[in-house]
Amino acid sequence: MIDRRTFLAAVALTLAGCRPRFAGVTIGSKNFTEQLILGELLAQYLEPFSPHGINRRFYLAGTYICHQALLAGRIDMYVEYTGTALAAILKEKNFPSGHEEVFAFVRDQYSQRFGLEVLPPLGFDNSFAIVMRGPDARRLGVNRLSQLAPFSSSLRMGVGYEFLERPDGYAGLVRTYGLHFAEAPRVMDLGLMYRALQSKQVDLIAGANTDGLIAAWDLVVLEDDAHYFPPYDAVVIARRETLRGLPQLAAALARLSGRISAEDMRRMNYAVDGEGKDASVVAHGFLEQKSFFAS
Repeated sequence: MIDRRTFLAAVALTLAGCRPRFAGVTIGSKNFTEQLILGELLAQYLEPFSPHGINRRFYLAGTYICHQALLAGRIDMYVEYTGTALAAILKEKNFPSGHEEVFAFVRDQYSQRFGLEVLPPLGFDNSFAIVMRGPDARRLGVNRLSQLAPFSSSLRMGVGYEFLERPDGYAGLVRTYGLHFAEAPRVMDLGLMYRALQSKQVDLIAGANTDGLIAAWDLVVLEDDAHYFPPYDAVVIARRETLRGLPQLAAALARLSGRISAEDMRRMNYAVDGEGKDASVVAHGFLEQKSFFAS
């Protein structure tokens, strides 16, 4: 058996040692619905600007693997969230407070430390969301995280693998709000958490602000009234060499800035998770609706 750090180091070395043969632009994504949609959206939108085509390298597990793949040249770009970059990659513990401040800090640090370009935000903030079943929230009379402590000893929480370990994750959350749950958090794949909540295997989960199932399944997001979580504005992070080699890509990506709202993202997420539509079809529909193909 090997521990997790050893395993991740081995993966990173593998990524660094295996350069892709594909000559076009490679788009990456993490392993959940929103990332798949955004990966498809980038791939379809940028295809006319990439003379040698687009390659998709999706489902790259979490943040660390995507970051290593980017540094190794296995992918050319992917969508990240500023708060995630701040905490999980830059390991910052004292977060700037505002959206613009966090973006500027992440952009500058990624440029200085990694030689990577962080492009302007796409237009939505996908903050962590602590989610409960609607009937339970109404029965307990809670709509803010600060109200949860008196009931936490009877509640079970489900979290993703990264949330358990990252500095803006579980440990800081329970410390900030004085939470003492009935048992250790159940760690599960992000795609399974909402089903676990609906089937009452857990009582609350660490989801995301743009998850499409929240409204569809009568779920409630508890307000982060202590402002524990930093902003998580969605941004494209790209290899500098790729943008310099294909300047038309940078110009095309600039036109995406501010064009995807949180409501847009919720609708697209629900179309995949709630209605069973294919992510590539949903992404194509959004690009057509917003007239990006004519840009």
